[in-house]
Order: sequence, then structure tokens, then C-alpha cells
Amino acid sequence: MDGLKKYVEAKMYGMEAKMDVLKKDVEAKMDDVEAKMEANMDGMETNMDDVEAKMDGVEANMDDLKKGMEYLKTNLTKFLQEILNNDEWMVMETHEEKKINVNHDFVDSNIGLKNHHVLKIDMSKFDGKNLTTWILQMEQLFDLHNVQNTHKVCIGTLYLEPNQFVWYRWLCSRKKIVTWAIFTDQMIAHYEDTKRNTFFSQLINLKQKGSMMEHIEDFQKLNIRVRDIPKEHRIDMFIGTLKDDIQHEVLLWEPYSLEKAFRLARKMESKIMATRKPTTHNHKDGSVATPIHPQPVRLIPQ
Repeated sequence: MDGLKKYVEAKMYGMEAKMDVLKKDVEAKMDDVEAKMEANMDGMETNMDDVEAKMDGVEANMDDLKKGMEYLKTNLTKFLQEILNNDEWMVMETHEEKKINVNHDFVDSNIGLKNHHVLKIDMSKFDGKNLTTWILQMEQLFDLHNVQNTHKVCIGTLYLEPNQFVWYRWLCSRKKIVTWAIFTDQMIAHYEDTKRNTFFSQLINLKQKGSMMEHIEDFQKLNIRVRDIPKEHRIDMFIGTLKDDIQHEVLLWEPYSLEKAFRLARKMESKIMATRKPTTHNHKDGSVATPIHPQPVRLIPQ
């Protein structure tokens, strides 16, 4: 029994020794872990300090940028306002000058002449009739002489009859600024029934009544004033305005342009007119032949 007791005590002592070694090893490792954790925490705190410093720098930059944007916005607003004020002053000054100084020397300066003589154009004045033609002729005159937009009204009013010029002066008393677009729109509203006679409604209701040349001219006058109509639709609209016999023959050729449709229409009219001229022949016995009635002419597309 004594031997067994000693054996057990020896084992217990050995285990206690191993436990002490293991405990010391664990404590050493725990100390190492704590040291590393403290080092990491110190590093993280340093990094956080750096991040906070950088964030402060970003916030400072944002404040500076915001102040710069506000400064730029304020100056830009002032600059634009000055430009607008100057433009309005210049436009109003130009318009007032036009209304007061509608004379030959002023018109000469508008169209760029240096000899101080009014440009002589053989053009009838507007008397309240054929407004569309008058507007087209004036715009062609402006294009020919490179007239500026701000000068068009002043020049155009020189081609008004007295009654129409009085109406223009009345228009100026109602509006501070009268541009060419406003001027022509007001003329159309005053001298034409715009509910029934707008350029577009006139175009779609146009029908051939006289010769082909006259009809083409009427169509062109309206066509040039109507915008936003596709090319192919304009061709169809023109063909639809023709007389039935000519319209049918032109459709067979399927013209690809208005110019082609115009040529075909003129050609068909000439062919039909030629076949409609009745001829009589006297026979040797003195009798008169009965006129031959023409048959519809049809051109076969090549």
C-alpha cells in the first residue's frame, strides 16, 4: 500500500508540474495577445486620428468650394442681368429710333448703302390686298440685300399705302417692340380671316380653276409659307389640287419631287388641250366631216 501511495503521489506531483508549465505557457501567450491587441488598438486610434484629420480637411475644402460656387453664381447672375438690361435697352432704343426716324437716310444706313440714296425698287405698295404675295416679295428683297432682322420692319413700312401705314403706327402705339415676325402676324390677323384663310387651310383647300401655270404659281405662294410638311406629302397635296383628268394621269407617273410633278402637270395639260381642238375636213364632194371627240390621254410610264 505504501508503494501504491508513493506511486500516486509521484504521478500527482508530475501532473502538478505539467499544469504549472502549461499555466505559465498560457499566461505568456495571453500576455502576447494582449500586447498585440494593445498595439493594434494604438494603431487604429492613430488611423482614426488620421481619418478624422482628413475628414476635417475635406469639410474645409467643401466649405471653400461652396463659398466659391456662391460667389460665382452671384457674379454670373449680375453679369447676365447686365447683358439682358443692355440688350433690352438697345432693342427699345433701336425701335424708338425707327418709329421717330423713318426717313430715307435711316433706311439707307439700314441696308448698308453709303451714298445716302434710297434704294429704288420697282415694287407696288401694300394696299390691303394680296398680302401673301407682298410678304413674299418683301422677304425676297431682304434676302437680296442682306437686310438685318432689326431693320426689316422699318424698310417694309416704306412699302405701305397711307391707310396701311396709319394701321402700322397704331400697332406701334400698342406694342413696345415690333419685330418682322410680329409685324407680319399682326398684318395677317388684321387683313385676313385667319380662322378660314390661314396659309395651311388655303393650301389644302386649293383647287385648279385656271391654267396650269397660274395654278402652280398659286400653289407655290402658299407652299413656301407653310412649314413642317414632309416632302412626299407636299407632292400628294399638289396632285390633289389638280383637275380630275390631269390628276389621274400625273398619279400614274408617281413623281418623286414637286418639280417633277409640276412638269408632268404642264405636259398633261398641253396634251389634253391639243386633243380637245376639234378639226373639220371638207371632202371633195363638199360635205363636212363630223369632228372627232378626243379620248382621254394617258401617258405610259417608261
